[in-house]
Amino acid sequence: MTAPGDGPRAWWRPGGGRWLLAAAALLLAAALFDPGVTMERDRFDHVVVLDVTQSMNVTDAQIDGRPVSRLDLARHALRGALLRLPCGSKVGWAIFTEYRSLLLFAPIEVCGHLDELRATLARIDSRMAWSGNSEVAKGLHSAIGIARDLPEKPTLVFVTDGHEAPPLSPSYRPRFDDKPGEVPGLIVGVGDRVPSPIPKRDPQGRPLGFWRADEVMQTDPHSLGRGASVQGEKMVDGPADGVAAAPALGATPGMEHLSALREGYLQRLAGEQGMAYLRLQAPEDLARALTAPALARPLPAHASGRAALAALALCLLAARYALPWLRRPARKTSVSKK
Repeated sequence: MTAPGDGPRAWWRPGGGRWLLAAAALLLAAALFDPGVTMERDRFDHVVVLDVTQSMNVTDAQIDGRPVSRLDLARHALRGALLRLPCGSKVGWAIFTEYRSLLLFAPIEVCGHLDELRATLARIDSRMAWSGNSEVAKGLHSAIGIARDLPEKPTLVFVTDGHEAPPLSPSYRPRFDDKPGEVPGLIVGVGDRVPSPIPKRDPQGRPLGFWRADEVMQTDPHSLGRGASVQGEKMVDGPADGVAAAPALGATPGMEHLSALREGYLQRLAGEQGMAYLRLQAPEDLARALTAPALARPLPAHASGRAALAALALCLLAARYALPWLRRPARKTSVSKK
């Protein structure tokens, strides 16, 4: 005979839902081992080089309608971009001044080290510069070497206003042996196209007014072209190469104490190195550029199954205790007759 409560509907009742508890326990046990699945995901590895020369202190950018320096806009945009990069992506910081780029630390994973990345980014400023010169082309070449020598071969992101100081002669430029496209990357131009005064600061960063025309080198220090920064460095576009003078490279003799975005020059450098160019006007522009498909690296990634298993176990536990109440018959209301 069938005992009361047995049958196909017995499990709805409080005493017959033990299999729901057992299934929930099995799911929670499986979640401890995190079975998950492996799938391909886009990951981004960047080493970001920030120009910290004095022209980057020019206040010709805006954040939410508030005037800020070029460097402030770059840091603000990078801070937001960190949140747009998928977990597993890596970012490292470097700075450029004089004619060299210096790696502060190699790329690290963004989600696990977000606080460290933001804290170090906030402390990057012009006080880290060890020279007043700003030889952008040489700094880019130095940055390419940094990215090329890192084990994971990250993408190079070079953030600058393109202001060469002292100015380059259109007839003489540094010659590099870089292979265009060997290091994929992005040159980010910051600043307004309208020239503005360059703030002068002491080594501690305290303001000292603005640079005057008679305090700044207005032409290349050599009448026929700038000399090499290091011994044995070669130059291009000079008479010895039999090449005609190159087009102007953004120099403004007589106005070099003012600074504007040298966009044409940066676009030329990007083309020569096989890189992309972006003019930074709004923070979201940089976030989109750093997550562009062209810079992605499809790599296998482990997708955790813990959350799904735990959620399913919770649903089974809820069903175990909720269904009996849903199956309880409604009480009948008796009406007395007089």
